[in-house]
Amino acid sequence: MAARRLSSIAASLGLTVRGSGDPEIVGVNTLEAAGPDEISFLANPKYLPLLQSTRAGAVIVSSEHADEVPLALISEMPYQDFGRVLSLFAVRQGSFSGISGQASVHPEAQLGRDVTIYPFVFVGPRVVIGDGVTLYPGVYVGEDSVIGARCILYPNAVLMAGTVVGEDCIIHPGAVLGADGFGFSRTPAGIMKIPQTGTVFIGDRVEIGANTTIDRAVLAKTSVGDDTKIDNLVQLGHNVVVGRDTFLVSQVGIAGSTKIGDGCTLAGQVGVAGHLKIGDNVTLGPKSGVAHDIPSGKIMGGAPAVPQGTFMRTVALMPRFPELFKRLSRLEKIIEKLTGETPE
Repeated sequence: MAARRLSSIAASLGLTVRGSGDPEIVGVNTLEAAGPDEISFLANPKYLPLLQSTRAGAVIVSSEHADEVPLALISEMPYQDFGRVLSLFAVRQGSFSGISGQASVHPEAQLGRDVTIYPFVFVGPRVVIGDGVTLYPGVYVGEDSVIGARCILYPNAVLMAGTVVGEDCIIHPGAVLGADGFGFSRTPAGIMKIPQTGTVFIGDRVEIGANTTIDRAVLAKTSVGDDTKIDNLVQLGHNVVVGRDTFLVSQVGIAGSTKIGDGCTLAGQVGVAGHLKIGDNVTLGPKSGVAHDIPSGKIMGGAPAVPQGTFMRTVALMPRFPELFKRLSRLEKIIEKLTGETPE
């Protein structure tokens, strides 16, 4: 790993150095584990005491904490600048380049410049692959699919026929785009499969986590907007539409034909019923269950999902339910003695 002078790192990120010295930095680490040749960061006040004991060569901190370490990189957004420093030292996985003779690339496929295709990749007929794309071992790209420039598809990612992926996307291992949606109908003769004849469209700069599945549409397309980030083990049903700049955290499930707006955050294990509309800038807390439309700007929690304030008050009351039940029972007995009637 190539070392960089702290002054060079600061210049490349547009940050100010406070303190004396210009050490060579070889990497990034936590406040607890960092050594004198590594950078660390402080974004969570919980870890503030560690500034006194860290051995890090420099720490990315806000200006209010810059005097608490010998060498500081002053940042208005320490966590984001920590990520930028990481990108300076991150080593790309894999070492292969070019197109492997052990890959199966159909002669009708169109490949851009500087494409890397590892062994055991399958690229079907009429596929279009943009410049600088990397396909790791086991990737399947079905016929008529399109992959934009500079995309990375990690091992065993699958694009079924007709899937379209924009530029600068990252698709992690085991993700499946374009499998059939869950379309079935009960008939007197048994369960009938409804053909899924649409496709999947992914915008630019989208990241899709490991083992996530995005089903093809019945008709038209299932789509994900630009800059949306999807975690591992997420399920998007057929004809789901997800807007731009949205976070879908692990184990989110969205049923068919639901529309999610721009700038939303769906925390872990959120479940959304089908044919709903969730507006822009909506936040759904962990394990929320959504069975109705939600207008823009709402913060919701619980199952069924209710406004966050209501949900938090309910959670705070839950430990008192046994006590409140006993008090209610005593009050009912008092009312019965006073009135001679049993409360309904």
